[in-house]
Amino acid sequence: MNPTRNEALVAWMDEHGHSSNSLAEAVNRALEQLTGRTGGLDGSSVRDWKAGRVQWPKSATRRALEAVSGLPATALGFVPRGRASSTQAALQEDPDMKRRTLVGGLAAAAAAAAAPGNAGRRRIGMNDVNRLQQRFAEVVASDHRYGGQRGIEQHAAALADEALNLQNAGSATQRVRNSLYGCAASFRSSAMWAAIDGRRYADAKAHMREAQALAEMSGDQAIKFRIWSHAGAMYRHIGRPGEAFAANDVARSLHITRRDPMFASLGLARQAAIHGVAHDRTGTCRALDQAQDALQRMDSEAHRPVWLLAFYDQAELNSLALSAFLALGDYATAESHAHRCLATLRPHMRRSHAITTTRLAHAQLAQGDLESAATTAMHVPGDAATEHARVSRMLQEFGAALRARAPRSSIAQTWTEHTRDAWKVST
Repeated sequence: MNPTRNEALVAWMDEHGHSSNSLAEAVNRALEQLTGRTGGLDGSSVRDWKAGRVQWPKSATRRALEAVSGLPATALGFVPRGRASSTQAALQEDPDMKRRTLVGGLAAAAAAAAAPGNAGRRRIGMNDVNRLQQRFAEVVASDHRYGGQRGIEQHAAALADEALNLQNAGSATQRVRNSLYGCAASFRSSAMWAAIDGRRYADAKAHMREAQALAEMSGDQAIKFRIWSHAGAMYRHIGRPGEAFAANDVARSLHITRRDPMFASLGLARQAAIHGVAHDRTGTCRALDQAQDALQRMDSEAHRPVWLLAFYDQAELNSLALSAFLALGDYATAESHAHRCLATLRPHMRRSHAITTTRLAHAQLAQGDLESAATTAMHVPGDAATEHARVSRMLQEFGAALRARAPRSSIAQTWTEHTRDAWKVST
């Protein structure tokens, strides 16, 4: 039988502008970060994936590819050994068709099971959970590309409701029911983060309360960590460090932070950012040192949730350090962390790239380097500048600070023209 072309991988590569050689290089870099050994992939390796000649890469390669893409291997069209060919065909469907089929199918199944005379006829199993988890991976990927969009928030909230509808769609084991609550909590936590990122804090708090209740019913330590850690970030963004510390402490007190240094590192890195808002330099530096130590101790072979693998690494630690030192007013150190972050950010982290670039511009401006600051700020993509609430707000503040420093300068005039002309095209 001829191999089936991996259309899902091809589509992802086209969307992200990857050639076979560039993807091989990106995965090799991720392999080196994960294993300490340089990867040996080349363009022909990726062409084998695209052609379907390799349907399930080796485990370390899969983890590296998942780290680069922010998606599980199955969402990229790879098929575990022994899985039926019909499953592969399902994975090769058009992504929009898969989304409509899954959401519509879940709703139809729930309605059919709830209809008179049909109660209990359907058996809900881990296949249903796995389909939801694949949708969650796609929500996470959308967030890293676009961030803060109301559409992402609404889509994630709708999928949380679909997961809950399955609880009433038929019979299931307790393990499956707990997993469904975990899926619902995951989706609701993504809705919460999209609202935070879009500065819709009242909506974020409503999502948070529901997510916390669902997480308790699931018993899932990882999703509990995500929700409470997000709560800490929310209160940090709105300038309430006391509540931010309290929420982040709940996340850091969970057993999972003692079992897995990667969770511990993220909790400490976010703690450092909160110390920055609280103007505690000693606490910031101590927490960052501890976060770095924990990140270096983590086991790259450990199984972790897709949301964590999709974003937390050395680049994100530097991003949080950048945020902390900006808040402390140590602009030279902030700039250093910004450059280190940008040098290692993975390609799918478009939202993070825009935020880091904007923060770098602020750090340069605060040091009096107006020309470099304006040039940096003008590198923020127009869609992020106009559509992402946090980036838009920071760029507005940047423009105001630039005009206050040099109101009649050519640099301020250039910035004004850029925001009028370049951003107008994106709106």
